[in-house]
Amino acid sequence: MLETPLRDMATLREMRILLVDDEPLNVALLDALLGDEGFTQVRSITDSRKVVAVCSEFVPDLILLDLMMPHLDGFAVMQRLAVLREPDEFMPIMVLTADITESTKKRALSAGATDFLTKPFDRTEAVLRISNLLRTRRMHVAIAAQNEQLEQKVSERTAKLEETLVELRATQQQVVQRERLSALGAMVTGIAHDFNNSLALILGYGELLQRECRRLSGSRDLTDYAQTIITAALDAAGTVSRLREFHRPSDEGGAQVPVSLSQLAEQSVAFTRPRWEAESHARGLPIEIHTECMATPPISGQAAELREMLTNLIFNAVDAMPQGGTITLRTYEGIDSVVLEVTDTGVGMTEEVRRRCLEPFFTTKGARGSGLGLAMVYGTVQRHRGEVEIESKPGRGTTFQFTFPIDTSGEQAVDTPDVAAPKPLRILVVDDQPVLCEVLAESLTRDWHTVEVATNGREALEKFEAGEFDLVITDKAMPEMNGDQLAAAVKVRRPEVKVVMLTGFGEFEEGEEIESEFIDFLLPKPATMVEVRNAIGRVMGAAIGITA
Repeated sequence: MLETPLRDMATLREMRILLVDDEPLNVALLDALLGDEGFTQVRSITDSRKVVAVCSEFVPDLILLDLMMPHLDGFAVMQRLAVLREPDEFMPIMVLTADITESTKKRALSAGATDFLTKPFDRTEAVLRISNLLRTRRMHVAIAAQNEQLEQKVSERTAKLEETLVELRATQQQVVQRERLSALGAMVTGIAHDFNNSLALILGYGELLQRECRRLSGSRDLTDYAQTIITAALDAAGTVSRLREFHRPSDEGGAQVPVSLSQLAEQSVAFTRPRWEAESHARGLPIEIHTECMATPPISGQAAELREMLTNLIFNAVDAMPQGGTITLRTYEGIDSVVLEVTDTGVGMTEEVRRRCLEPFFTTKGARGSGLGLAMVYGTVQRHRGEVEIESKPGRGTTFQFTFPIDTSGEQAVDTPDVAAPKPLRILVVDDQPVLCEVLAESLTRDWHTVEVATNGREALEKFEAGEFDLVITDKAMPEMNGDQLAAAVKVRRPEVKVVMLTGFGEFEEGEEIESEFIDFLLPKPATMVEVRNAIGRVMGAAIGITA
């Protein structure tokens, strides 16, 4: 916005002018002239040696400088002032001189003069020249202030951009990590299906073998052998389940209940003590584990999964301390969260290893490591809506810090009671693996049910239309007609018939949303006969307890 002439002059009259002349009469004349024109910030000196000191204190906007003076002439004064000025600063100097030769003008301009006022000077000319120089000075000051503001804004925006870039890189790293885990989870899902089918055979025949052994006298050892087969199959099924959970969103997991991280930390130390204590004694290098667990609010989670996460962290810390050391588990309450820290005094990690340690199959242990332990830890943290930060330096140990949101539901964990199988049923068993059909049919027949089997969906539908059945137990993945299609066809024909789906693709928890409205119950492979009986009892409406 342009200033009006009156406002322009008012602004100029407030600017500071320094008058330097050894002649008192000249000083008095200029003082009077400037005073008459309304300039209020005028200072005058007759001793040129004081110019530098006065400029430092008065900071003039314009200097009126005589050239011919004792002690220091105008040229010497300008040389000293040039040292004080910033490189980009505009400080106008008007030279007062009676010498108007070309050589004098060139010398003065070279020394730093901006304009000339010839003695004796004209009043109107003097006022105009002074006003023009002051106006130019004011513009330079305004431009300098604006440039400073712009530089400040640029600096602030640059800082914000750098901060945003750091956040973007961190987010990008998280996205890459999640995509890797998701891809691995998808790959493992297919592998898990085949493993679970094989484990279902081992588990089924193991249970049949155990049942037969119990009927024979003197077969205590054989019964124990069968139990060992069953236990190994169930443990293997648990391993397969954990493998496919590298990146499973939290809403796909099992039911979560309020759990105490402090109690889980204490339990994990107790559970792992035999191994790390034995290893430390065998190596003759002491390993100590301390807990600093404060009473904290519960978080929403699965105790078994969190306990396994802590177990992995403890064993990982033990491996990181080949010369012995101390592991500390610490819990405390944060802001709307519970914080868990696992610290060791081991060898630590380089920045590259720290950044990659959560990646699946990344390991620094060589043949001794699978690279799955910390990847499983990361998957567990994500499913519990938590965050993890890792601090580590070579030779200074490592700290894993986990932050989980506090459970606000106020609910208590409720155990789901087993239910008993109902009266003998007419059951159709469907699986594209005949051996699985055989083992399940054998077990159900021994529970006094009438069983027919089919090895594909079309055969099953033909048998269903030709016979009378109370229940269909079907595999999910089958050629030609899969389990979902068969269930839909069954419900269209006889809605009252219950359908239980057995699948090797993964675990499903009670209460979880069922993929198809035609499925009454989902049961993961491998399933024990107790689980099969409980599933049958639930869908058929039985409500009393059962024992294995």
